[in-house]
Amino acid sequence: MNGRILGLVIATLFGLAPIAAHTQDRTPYPAKPVKLIVPTGPGSPPDVAARLLGDKLASSLGQTVVIDNRPGASGTIGLNAVAKAPPDGYTLGVLTMPGVVAPSVIANMPYDTERDLTAVTLFYQDYNLLVVPSGSSARSVAELIGAAKAKPGFLKFASGGNSTPAHLTGELFKREVGIDIVHIPYKGAVPGATGLLTGDIDMMFGATVAVSPHIKSGQLRALATPAPRRIPTYPDVPTLVELGYTNVAVTSWGGVVAPAATPKEVVARLHLEIQKVGAMQETKQRLEAMGMEAANARPEEFAAYIRSEAQRWNKVVRDAGIKAD
Repeated sequence: MNGRILGLVIATLFGLAPIAAHTQDRTPYPAKPVKLIVPTGPGSPPDVAARLLGDKLASSLGQTVVIDNRPGASGTIGLNAVAKAPPDGYTLGVLTMPGVVAPSVIANMPYDTERDLTAVTLFYQDYNLLVVPSGSSARSVAELIGAAKAKPGFLKFASGGNSTPAHLTGELFKREVGIDIVHIPYKGAVPGATGLLTGDIDMMFGATVAVSPHIKSGQLRALATPAPRRIPTYPDVPTLVELGYTNVAVTSWGGVVAPAATPKEVVARLHLEIQKVGAMQETKQRLEAMGMEAANARPEEFAAYIRSEAQRWNKVVRDAGIKAD
């Protein structure tokens, strides 16, 4: 091959390189499996919701959605992995209430929630139930408060860990009704509920999915819910707002986030597909059976919600002196 022909071949190859790269850049998303990191353990409300979402999302995206549980440090272990992942839409994370509270309880955060994570959408809302053991003498919220006031610092309430929804709700309840009860953190909502069954704990604002089996078996008694309205699966259980404790209205929640700088078109596609999953009747029914409900928010709406939740719970954290586990 003479030099002139060789030069033409090389020039042609270099000319095709940008075209090949351009074609590769335009590969439809997603072209490979998507990882959804859950910052809590298996069986927790965020995990249950994430597995439901992942199953349906895989069908709509045409790719496997792999659930990756990375619990610990108020959710920051899992979310840090999301923040540090390539911003290509192939690593997503579940952000929940403890995730926005984390900066208030952890001194050296490994990432900045607003700067390093991109809000995709809200997926579910979750409501707790105030429960006591079936053998408890308290058959109403008023009687429970009366018992707490009669013996300050005696009654114990469980949670799935520091800064979890159960813990924050308990601290808010303490502050608003003026009682002194002791927080006992467990490693998860399910172990916390077990503490009630064994008699080690007197009360708990438990996630519905964690306490429902024990309510149905008659081992636990539901006195009220801090939900803003009655839970469809427990229509006879009053809200604390109804009972006059108007400031004790708490909604737990979970949504999907991606690394900062994830392309807007990828975020828009994910939001659309997750919205479709949440709108499915089967999704709604399965979430409702667990005391949850499907939710939706545009990326900018979810980002604003994250900021407002952080501001609200930061005050509760400061007042209660909550620290990380």
